[in-house]
Amino acid sequence: MRYLLVFFFPFFVFSQKDSLEISIENGRLLYDDFCVRCHLPNGKGEIGIIPPLAESDFLYKHMEESIKALKFGGIDGEIIVNGVKYNSRMEKMGLYDDEIADVMNYILNSWGNKSDKIITEEYVKKLKK
Repeated sequence: MRYLLVFFFPFFVFSQKDSLEISIENGRLLYDDFCVRCHLPNGKGEIGIIPPLAESDFLYKHMEESIKALKFGGIDGEIIVNGVKYNSRMEKMGLYDDEIADVMNYILNSWGNKSDKIITEEYVKKLKK
């Protein structure tokens, strides 16, 4: 019985909130390695060149498209973010699905962004080009 309790104990220790916090921290580290050079440490990007991630209306209106951009390398064509036109293409970062989920969770909970929804590896894995 004691071994059964030890086996199940980890499932009770971490709630979804804890999982989100871990994902956000992992995402912060990945953001610093892969995203910061273009989107900058404050997530504001470069007006008219690199879209902002900070307080970005596009992220929430086009969540799936935003995740696909990270997974497959950019968005084709012009987009409008916070009223400003952008038409540059993000390079493919080569991140795994779990890393994409972590980066998205970090972005969605930084610089004035707030999301209660957790982006999961399973969700990212299901997205097709």
